[in-house]
Amino acid sequence: MNYTKTGFEEGTVLLIDKPFRWTSFDVIGKIRNLIRIRKVGHAGTLDPLATGLLIVCTGRFTKRINEFMAQEKEYTGTFTLGATTPTYDLESEPENFKPADAITTDQIKAATLPFTGEIQQIPPAHSAIKVDGKRVYEMARQGIDVKLQPRTVTIKEFEITAVEMPVVHFRVVCSTGTYIRSLAFDFGNELGCGAYLSSLCRTRIGEFMLKDAMTMEEFAKKTEGI
Repeated sequence: MNYTKTGFEEGTVLLIDKPFRWTSFDVIGKIRNLIRIRKVGHAGTLDPLATGLLIVCTGRFTKRINEFMAQEKEYTGTFTLGATTPTYDLESEPENFKPADAITTDQIKAATLPFTGEIQQIPPAHSAIKVDGKRVYEMARQGIDVKLQPRTVTIKEFEITAVEMPVVHFRVVCSTGTYIRSLAFDFGNELGCGAYLSSLCRTRIGEFMLKDAMTMEEFAKKTEGI
């Protein structure tokens, strides 16, 4: 890869391991400052509390963002059973506590079955979707109740990889547009005890793998002196 300003303007595809608590736009802003060009974009938002693979395109390759966004995604992470949160993750405090101790591993694995294949999923109220030109999460913070319509998504694989009650480890392969936070909420409803997303890492987008991604520190070193 040509780590020069001219190279980035001509177009590159960068694989970045997004840090915990950074927004996807934090990554874009930092990269713009490092390579000193404005034409930088990412192919699919990761929430601040999620980590993992973020595809970043520069220069002429920003035209390929929609192509990358449409590709299949793989995630690993954890659900915590026995409560819900307004945001379906740890951006807000757990509430609606219910006992989950009696739920067995077999029941947990069986609860994945309704969420495999083509399903209808309602996005979280705290999401970046726009309704009437406004971000839904901004409306939710103002106490405005927004009714979002279900959308069709495909979950190709939904595997429970470990159970350490009340924490359930999972791996999901899904289509673009799938909200893992919503999956956590719906999964908790299926079990009858509630659940929220307690950690998330994106490990693959199409053929691009997290193991091939750079940290922001590594990218900063490669672009010193531009």
